Amino acid sequence: MCLIVLAYRIHPDYPLIVAANRDEFYARPTQAAGFWAEHPDLLAGRDEQSGGTWLGITRSGRFAAVTNVRRGGMVNTGLRSRGQLVCDFLTGNANALAFSETVARDAHHYGAFNLLTWDGDNLIAHHSLSNDSELLEPGIHGLSNDRLNTPWPKLTRSLNALRACIDDNPSPEALFGVLRDTTRPADHELPDTGIGLKQEQLLGSPFIRSADYGTRACTVLRVHRSGRVDFHEQTFDAQGIQGAEVHETFSVPGD
Repeated sequence: MCLIVLAYRIHPDYPLIVAANRDEFYARPTQAAGFWAEHPDLLAGRDEQSGGTWLGITRSGRFAAVTNVRRGGMVNTGLRSRGQLVCDFLTGNANALAFSETVARDAHHYGAFNLLTWDGDNLIAHHSLSNDSELLEPGIHGLSNDRLNTPWPKLTRSLNALRACIDDNPSPEALFGVLRDTTRPADHELPDTGIGLKQEQLLGSPFIRSADYGTRACTVLRVHRSGRVDFHEQTFDAQGIQGAEVHETFSVPGD
């Protein structure tokens, strides 16, 4: 993922609302979201190159997502796929606090990342460069390719748009509108991550489109206070044309 905005425990009906864009090279083989044959409780897309996923949720209500961290002109790579972190949490039993300790121990095996994990009780963000975890308080939060809530223009714009949705009606259509924003900020507002102005411009909008790299999936996730999970995914090709939409609904068992 390269953009995640979420409303956490501030809406009267939805304790968790997530809107997220996955930006990736179009040549990287990918499966659209669905329940995995070997993990039938796991709903997620799949990176066919490394086998992991960028975002997913389980029938028991566990949620996780990852973004890369961009530093020094490149996205740092590691020996292991960052998408495996998401899979490990979603297919495991450790709570978010305990899992964050495992992440801190093993973070050096991966390229730089931010990891969100939610076990239904606690939502935690782990930033691998400082190798620390933050227990999120109720509020509007966001991640791009830096630390949680770093005020990059695309993230600030998306957080404001999400806040407006929460105040009105957080429908899937409204949340997809947040994600499909192609507005690019002024050059002086862009971050400098070492990739040059042209690339910063390309990556500066919430929804990205270029010949070989761009937003390939938009995901909207709403978890209702009743335990009902509502999951939507839209996929896109290199021309920005939308493919079929995935929609799954299920209920998390009560205590």
